[in-house]
Amino acid sequence: STRSLYVRDLFVMFALNTSEVEISTFLLIGIPGLENVHIWISIPICFMYLLAILGNCTILFVIRTEPSLHEPMYYFLSMLALSDLGLSFSSLPSMLRIFLLNAVEISADACIAQEFFIHGFTDMESSVLLIMSFDRFLAIRNPLRYSSILTSSRVLHIGLAFAIKSFLLVLPLPFTLKRLRYCNKHLLSHSYCLHQDVMKLACSDNRVNFYYGLFVALCMMSDSVLIAVSYVFILKTVLGIASYGERLKALNTCVSHICAVLIFYVPIITLATMHRFAKHKSPLAMILIADAFLLVPPLMNPIVYCVKTRQIRVRVLEKLSLK
Repeated sequence: STRSLYVRDLFVMFALNTSEVEISTFLLIGIPGLENVHIWISIPICFMYLLAILGNCTILFVIRTEPSLHEPMYYFLSMLALSDLGLSFSSLPSMLRIFLLNAVEISADACIAQEFFIHGFTDMESSVLLIMSFDRFLAIRNPLRYSSILTSSRVLHIGLAFAIKSFLLVLPLPFTLKRLRYCNKHLLSHSYCLHQDVMKLACSDNRVNFYYGLFVALCMMSDSVLIAVSYVFILKTVLGIASYGERLKALNTCVSHICAVLIFYVPIITLATMHRFAKHKSPLAMILIADAFLLVPPLMNPIVYCVKTRQIRVRVLEKLSLK
């Protein structure tokens, strides 16, 4: 009938006007306003990645081939180097594609896979820093029993347990992102994919993603609280040492780890604080800090440990035939 045709036409028009086109690719962002010089920016970025990969591989090689470094502290340092390598290789493809090739598109599946590995290795690095803080406390509190408590097999089991924990913790993230629908909006806020960034683009209900992402963030931040608690106990133990020289010697063994903790957590805390409290936050500053979060720790950790840890520095120079 004429009336039914009229109703049908109205329904079709309404559907066309309110339809949302589901998208399968996202757009990453480089540095806003500097797109014309991305090729020049790629030079220091490539150099930083190269140094980070070379430095962490050198740490792993030296510890693997030098029997005198087969101790718990250096095993944990190897885990830190592996976490840094994982972070570097997880973000490297998209960063170089943007700055070298100006290729900003990334498929939804590749983006979700990248955020899984970035969050997994980030949590793994946070866990390793926590383990290393307890390792330093045990070495200062019970130096005579240190080697008997932290045997090689126990160190291996601890490392595997925390690595499995880290990836099981973030394993639901890609599945919860995969179930969402993405319509119209597809521009991300960084040069790589993060869970919270992808989640915001969804046009379907993302409450599960929000609450589980918050839970993952709280778990990682609890590591920083436990690290702070461990250093309270370390300071209490050090202050109980009678000799001033022994106090300095004990604290000196923690300097490298403190630097690694600051290098890792300062960008995260700064970024979170700017998101929460900054009224007129600069997008450029947010992007630079977010990029520094993935670029700086893998680059600086090998340098810090080579400079501040004599055993590592001497062995590296010996391997380079620079005795």
